[in-house]
Amino acid sequence: MTSVTPQAQHKKAKALKSSRRPAKELCSECGLCDTYYIHYVKEACAFLNQQIAELETRSHTRARNLDNPDELYFGVHQKMMAARKTEPIAGAQWTGIVSSIAIEMLNRGVVEGVVCVQNTKEDRFQPMPIIARTPEEILAARVNKPTLSPNLSILEQVEQSGMKRLLVIGVGCQIQALRAVEKQLGLEKLYVLGTPCVDNVTRAGLQKFLETTSRSPNTVVHYEFMQDFRVHFKHEDGSEETVPFFGLKTNQLKDVFAPSCMSCFDYVNSLADLVVGYMGAPFGWQWIVVRNDRGQEMLDFVQDQLATQPVMSKGDRTAAVQQSIPAYDKGVTLPMWAAKFMGVVIEKIGPKGLEYARFSIDSHFTRNYLYVKRHYPEKLAAHVPEFAKRIVNQYKLPSQ
Repeated sequence: MTSVTPQAQHKKAKALKSSRRPAKELCSECGLCDTYYIHYVKEACAFLNQQIAELETRSHTRARNLDNPDELYFGVHQKMMAARKTEPIAGAQWTGIVSSIAIEMLNRGVVEGVVCVQNTKEDRFQPMPIIARTPEEILAARVNKPTLSPNLSILEQVEQSGMKRLLVIGVGCQIQALRAVEKQLGLEKLYVLGTPCVDNVTRAGLQKFLETTSRSPNTVVHYEFMQDFRVHFKHEDGSEETVPFFGLKTNQLKDVFAPSCMSCFDYVNSLADLVVGYMGAPFGWQWIVVRNDRGQEMLDFVQDQLATQPVMSKGDRTAAVQQSIPAYDKGVTLPMWAAKFMGVVIEKIGPKGLEYARFSIDSHFTRNYLYVKRHYPEKLAAHVPEFAKRIVNQYKLPSQ
């Protein structure tokens, strides 16, 4: 059988980006429509058929307990912790926990391949999904690509390869579609390693964000919105740059995010077996959420490589969230001196740990609820999950 190179697959995926998008402008470009699994898209697409509650039960053997404050926000889980590698991977965005799990599973023969995202040779931020079969291919995928990525475009390759044990790394919209077609893939075992995800952009949108925010947009290697209320940029020369959230040119960036991301309510990747991100951990640590036994199995492969500590929660997010609603709505941008001052104050007295995670979820869910209400009112009742409605109902929203 002739193998398909990642570059050829990427070109194929780009060529298929045409009218085959049943979700139209709400398409998150997860890649499902680039395969013959498009036949399942009306059932599988998170933006055509919101079904987190049903898929949670199928993936984790139970739905989230909405009366449990932690599950209301963070989904079904067995445990949460903060962690970092004792020996970080060089060039990783943080310490390399995600890459380490994938490498261990591949080296031990637990899986035959890992779906992850490298970048094209021409552009470090242009995603190129692959099925990694070697540790080197996994390492070449380290560092987030903060743009819409068609990870599921390689599903046909999975079937053609004859693989039966697979690890998929992805974000919420991709994983919801994957879970919906999981039984059609013919796998003996599927492991899902998720990352939290919010506010993705097209490649053009990313360029606009970089040019309006960073002092040197063309040298940015990676960036992240962090727990200290600053955007952290790392540059080619190893230097770091921080910009306070409150200094972002919101008036110029309001429309840069993809409509799918403005309509998403799965920030925490509810359907993954294991989630690794930063949002619920202290600064410098990663937040780990074990959702089921398979997630624990995955974490066990690297447990001896990690320093860990319990999750913590400090502060009160509610006033900050309520104030953020009209500020975002009106595109308020503070002068940089005021933004830096506010950033220092909030870093000292603002929400931390799980309370910061709740702040981030609340502020995005209220914004996204208003977006759906204004742009897709006919979808509002069915598209917004019950847990998101409960979260949003804690706040006073504009009437229009």
